[in-house]
Amino acid sequence: MHRILRISSFLLVFTFLACTQQSKVDNKPQSFQYEADCTDAFYVERLNLIDSVYQSLVEDNYLPNAVVFVAHDGRVVYHKAFGWRNKEKAEPCRKDDIFRIASQTKAITAVALMTLWEEGRFQLDDPIKKYIPAFDHPQVLVTYDAATGAYTTRPANCDITIRHLLTHTSGLSYQGFFWDIAEKAGVPPLNSLDSITLAQMVERMATLPLAHDPGAAFTYSMNIDVLGRLIEILSGMPIDRFLQKRIFEPLQMNDTYFYLPSDKVERLVTLYAYDSEAHKLYPSEHPIYQFFPYKGAKMLMSTGAGLCGTIADYAKFCQMILNGGTFNHQRIIGRKTLEMMQRNAVGDMRGDIGFGLAWDVFRPQYLHNTILSEGAMRWGGMFSTDYVIDPQEDMIVLFYTNIYPNTTGVNPKILLHNLVYQALK
Repeated sequence: MHRILRISSFLLVFTFLACTQQSKVDNKPQSFQYEADCTDAFYVERLNLIDSVYQSLVEDNYLPNAVVFVAHDGRVVYHKAFGWRNKEKAEPCRKDDIFRIASQTKAITAVALMTLWEEGRFQLDDPIKKYIPAFDHPQVLVTYDAATGAYTTRPANCDITIRHLLTHTSGLSYQGFFWDIAEKAGVPPLNSLDSITLAQMVERMATLPLAHDPGAAFTYSMNIDVLGRLIEILSGMPIDRFLQKRIFEPLQMNDTYFYLPSDKVERLVTLYAYDSEAHKLYPSEHPIYQFFPYKGAKMLMSTGAGLCGTIADYAKFCQMILNGGTFNHQRIIGRKTLEMMQRNAVGDMRGDIGFGLAWDVFRPQYLHNTILSEGAMRWGGMFSTDYVIDPQEDMIVLFYTNIYPNTTGVNPKILLHNLVYQALK
């Protein structure tokens, strides 16, 4: 009898915990609700100011195109496209067009890596050399001769850890002459048309001098490409397949790729550049950035800057983060893991703004600079894409265009932040 009572009690507790956990999932939107009434949260006439502002930016040659996506509590309150997929061919930009998202790749990689951390595959303070021996004995740059490219180094005062890589405090740099050093070492400039793999690129990166000792400063760089290679080593899977299995398939991110299938290439928007003297946009002539999603060897899976996709796909990823790790009734990552990733992990190294394990974190010291909420997370890509995840407002805000470099003098990302937040009730 006592045994039966113990078993019954266990089953009751298990059922209660399972129901509690399920209720946490069910209370979060597991799909987007389109054409829902949002008048409880927004002044719609104020929100619709987005229409005229971005249409004017297109007509006045400040933007080639723009797609905007705003969701509040899972309700899609704004999703529109402006401008041209290809202006010269008079092809209008559509909401499901595909964009180069560059550094927005980093958050996807970081989340994917942390799913392996949850499985006990590594610890954050493990030295990366434990898994990639080429990073043994890191060296810090001492002198550099711009004329000859020669440089001297000294040993770093500690090893590079996985935490250093996640927080961009490893000392790896692609700023200024560090970019020149990297190119001479055969490290491609973010993307490549050549026959080089992620493994080969990371091995070459391990030979580069550091800008400072690991942990001493925040230096944004190709750290996340190293972590993409770490994922391959720990999982035994190519990184594209791992991301497909762990993130894209469960979230139904069906239009996100390193390299586009032939039947989707026509949906890729043209990358534009800006002529400030003529005040004119023209198709970028950069041979790699314009064509890497569908031309060349298609071998480098850059986990720091290589993905392309639609804004609706990335919105699913953002909503999953906002939900505490679930979307489409699929748990991608644990709630407490995400809470840790959302805490400022770099102290004052980024000035007033903070940085977690994947993205900017807006801490109180920074709020005088932005209309966004305390605790909001944001990042973007160098081709001018951007996302905001705001737990306080239960909202995600995404902006996509493809222009590089943006020398127009207009910051369309911050402009969208202001337009969306001013419309909140």
